[in-house]
Amino acid sequence: MSRNQQQNFEVGIYSLADLGPDPLTGKMIGTKQRMDEIIQAAKLADQAGLDVFGVGEHHRLDYVVSSPAVVLSAIGQVTNQIKLTSTTSVVSTLDPVRLFEDFATLDVISGGRAEILAGRGAFIESFPLFGYSTNDYNELFEEHMDLLLKLNEQEVVSWNGSFRSSLNKAEISPRPVQEKLPIWIGVGGTPESAVRAGRLGVGMALAILGGKPERFQPLVDIYRKAGLDAGHSINELNLGVTGHAYIGRTTEEAMDEFYPYYSNYWYYVNKQRGMGTKMSRSDFDHLAGPDTALFVGSPDDIVEKVLYQHELYGHTRFLAQVDIGGLPFEKVERNIELLATEVVPKLRKYIKEKK
Repeated sequence: MSRNQQQNFEVGIYSLADLGPDPLTGKMIGTKQRMDEIIQAAKLADQAGLDVFGVGEHHRLDYVVSSPAVVLSAIGQVTNQIKLTSTTSVVSTLDPVRLFEDFATLDVISGGRAEILAGRGAFIESFPLFGYSTNDYNELFEEHMDLLLKLNEQEVVSWNGSFRSSLNKAEISPRPVQEKLPIWIGVGGTPESAVRAGRLGVGMALAILGGKPERFQPLVDIYRKAGLDAGHSINELNLGVTGHAYIGRTTEEAMDEFYPYYSNYWYYVNKQRGMGTKMSRSDFDHLAGPDTALFVGSPDDIVEKVLYQHELYGHTRFLAQVDIGGLPFEKVERNIELLATEVVPKLRKYIKEKK
């Protein structure tokens, strides 16, 4: 039995591969170094016993990963057990056949460790890039998800839709090592997305980037109700939480070290969206407070926040984004170490004792 089969509560890390300057030095690493560090982070996560590693898709010069399947295939060759997922794949503007075959290939290469986390993305640059209109935003997602799920179920597929050519007894190759690829939908804050994930019977990865954890509880309830109403079993309705994280030896150390990078991250992300405001220290202290969903603090602080959310949601997966805002790699390495050695054992102990 593999490590991942033995554990009921999974913990992992992910990267969206943002490329930004270190706010303390003003220096920015190049694309090659950023990519090398992402692969090294995955190796460290695997060696440390974490369960999942993910990379996200963007099509901008300030991000270095446009093809998660390619990057994860490279990671699959230098890791042994860790699950490999997209976080996310922009399914609205990807051809579902290409997406499925790429991740089925990753599954073969990695010996059955591939997953797809589908989403609509934070930016819309992929729509004109691949010849789609944002006027079809919702319809594209619905149709492409429908086809993706059918491809996962059947080796030979016939299908008709509005946005791509029909399939007539098309052979879909290769088939994954797993019986089916695990498929999740990333959900930010919209009830419609939670309903869709439940109705389709796929996992829901809840992106929680701040605020009070309680405000996300309705989305969890909506997801499970929609799934059960659609005839899916509760065991099919996997729930994960993703969010920004920074772990220090103490609460104060974590807050002091992470503030410049977190402020920097939101400064250049908001600038991409036409806003250029900088986060004050007092705003950061409020966002990262003990009763919020932002995972910043000592190992015990992180344990308490994850356990509190587990009480609310009953989720079985937590993914931490630990490399944002130009954070130097030595700090990323330390986050992985603290997560694996000081957070995960306590989490699993408390969750096991609760059962």
